[in-house]
Amino acid sequence: MPRTRPVLPLLFALLCCVVLLLLLPAARRHGPSRRPANITVRVSVLPGDPAVSYMEPAVPGPLASRRPAVLLLHGQAFTSSTWQALGTLELLAAAGHRAVAIDLPGYGDSPPAGMLGTQQGRAAFLLYVIQQLGLHRPVLISPSMSGRFALPFLLAHSEQLAGFVPIAPVGTREYSTVQYQQVQTPTLILYGDRDTGLGHQALQSLQHLPKHRVVVLPGAGHACYMDKPEDFHRALLGFLGQLQ
Repeated sequence: MPRTRPVLPLLFALLCCVVLLLLLPAARRHGPSRRPANITVRVSVLPGDPAVSYMEPAVPGPLASRRPAVLLLHGQAFTSSTWQALGTLELLAAAGHRAVAIDLPGYGDSPPAGMLGTQQGRAAFLLYVIQQLGLHRPVLISPSMSGRFALPFLLAHSEQLAGFVPIAPVGTREYSTVQYQQVQTPTLILYGDRDTGLGHQALQSLQHLPKHRVVVLPGAGHACYMDKPEDFHRALLGFLGQLQ
């Protein structure tokens, strides 16, 4: 008596083929995932200084050539991966901006670097990072501790920036009203209404920047971008849109 081939395995195989055929067009349409990659580049202020780690999403679309790049620094309790976790890097890339988040020396995957004990040294360091990354007049986002780098850079090289977004940065009292008044960089001053310390203190100095606007995020503390990420992203994208 002839043996009959089992029916169920054949039906299962046929079903798998149908599912694969249905999924292939969607895979072609959406393409590969745009998850950020953690890349390391050597950005030495002096020979022998360690490399600086940075994160950058996949290359954005054709509008990127017409929209300013964005360089994101971080606070003392955070790293470049904070901006990945919040979705900020992906959001900026989707909007057509080249978005780069670095680990400042001694944080994340960036080892400590020498010659950063002065304002001039930190400004020179940040200038060299921007040059090495090929960022042409980026918008600089500077929360909290990163003000030690961003503020001296802003006051020494404001012509190198298309915009500045300070988020309750430290060190604002180290500069005079006259120094701030000489900066013509468009600025978005951001802080949370529950940050009654650094937020208000920074505003007192930064409000002397001639081309500034202020956005206060309700219900947010010192790291307002963590407390209210949607409100933060909305304010940031609105500011970037005005620069185009």
